[in-house]
Amino acid sequence: MSESNEVDSLTHLSSSDQYLTFGIGHEDYGLRILSVQEIRGWEPVARIPNTPRYIMGVLNLRGTAVPVVDLRLRMGMPEPKYDSTTVVIIIRSVIEGEQRIAGIVVDDVSDVMNAGSDEIRKTPDFGNRVDVEFISGLVDVGGKMVMLLDVDSFMRHPDLYQPESEAVNQ
Repeated sequence: MSESNEVDSLTHLSSSDQYLTFGIGHEDYGLRILSVQEIRGWEPVARIPNTPRYIMGVLNLRGTAVPVVDLRLRMGMPEPKYDSTTVVIIIRSVIEGEQRIAGIVVDDVSDVMNAGSDEIRKTPDFGNRVDVEFISGLVDVGGKMVMLLDVDSFMRHPDLYQPESEAVNQ
């Protein structure tokens, strides 16, 4: 490869973001690869009483208790079946200066894709009927729409994160 082609290739990579794509039901989703800490096979987690049904519990990640959310249940989809393709994607985000880590249970992991900001479409407004709170945009990949998960918004949800100032006031 010539130096000119190499520079063009690097420029192309830097002008797009990489996304890990995964499946939930018959839908395809993606999240920024930089938000992914690791991918683990499904294993039972320690259930925490009085949590929403979609919070599966916590797993021990090298001495840290990490909350695990089943995205299928969180998005109101039918009851999941855990099998050999079920995985937990450990995601991370910095919220109010504090690193937050959570696991999301998905049906399978597909691939890594590149998507430039010019390729990402705005999430349609469905009014109050459809919850798109955690979807930051849509990308057309080979005729299929991939919904992009907004990790920061997901991690800010009160079920996963409560700022210390609010916790102290309760």
